[in-house]
Amino acid sequence: MLARGTGIVQAAIGPEVARLQLSGPKARLRLINATVSRGGALLLGTLPFAAVAIAYLFASAQRLAVNPSDKLLPSPAQMWSAFSDLATVPDKRSGDLILWADTYASLIRLFAGVGMATLVALSLGVAIGFIPRVRAFLLPLVTVVCVIPPLALLPILFIALGLGETAKITLIALGVAPVMVRDIANRVMELPPELVAKAQTLGGNSWTMVLRLVLPQVMPRLITCVRLALGPAWLFLIAAEAIASTEGLGYRIFLVRRYLSMDVILPYVAWITLLAVMTDWLLVRLSHIISPWAHPVRTR
Repeated sequence: MLARGTGIVQAAIGPEVARLQLSGPKARLRLINATVSRGGALLLGTLPFAAVAIAYLFASAQRLAVNPSDKLLPSPAQMWSAFSDLATVPDKRSGDLILWADTYASLIRLFAGVGMATLVALSLGVAIGFIPRVRAFLLPLVTVVCVIPPLALLPILFIALGLGETAKITLIALGVAPVMVRDIANRVMELPPELVAKAQTLGGNSWTMVLRLVLPQVMPRLITCVRLALGPAWLFLIAAEAIASTEGLGYRIFLVRRYLSMDVILPYVAWITLLAVMTDWLLVRLSHIISPWAHPVRTR
């Protein structure tokens, strides 16, 4: 009876399975196993940017044809003129080159905040992941802090630390450090127990194992954490500069928005994007230099 029922089921699903067996390999060959050459990858990666640029140029030309004084979608020439003036013409009041002064101020705040967060993430993450008592003591607190919206702390920081640089840098550090700490701790806890057992067998103490075993394994993940934290760090930086600052990229964007100066806002957004991409690229290069074993060469 059971054999008869099994035969009926196989007969019912047999055609469908045969259809999948015939179509499956072809579909996988066309989609999953298809390789992309370097030139093809470059072309495919360029297409979305080209589509956005063409769409913007078309929309800008349409609006400027109706109203040459339109500020919503300035032409590339207008944006380049405004950007060039900010980069090369000294400000009449301060004498500074506004673009470079804003860039310097923002990068100092960004790197200081992310640097503090990185040190905290490395020290606490290794301690939580490697020492059980520290994990039991601090992991619940870190888990709770991770879900607190950092921007909700901004008024508290301004009240407690003032409107100076300390509050802005602290906001960036508090915004990205908890998530980085938890990520590093998880990476340490994922270390194979065999490695720890071998290190103990060879006579290594806790400090030696941290330096010789944990840190080399954690460094690639730490750099990845910094790369992932750059996006939120820029967000917290711009928010802090928009509320209380006299210079910076975020401050300038929110300053000129009242005049609808899109010829300044859009180039500044593009400039921030370029700085973020360059920083990410430098971090990738640093990871390849420090931990080449974590980046095996991929063959096509």
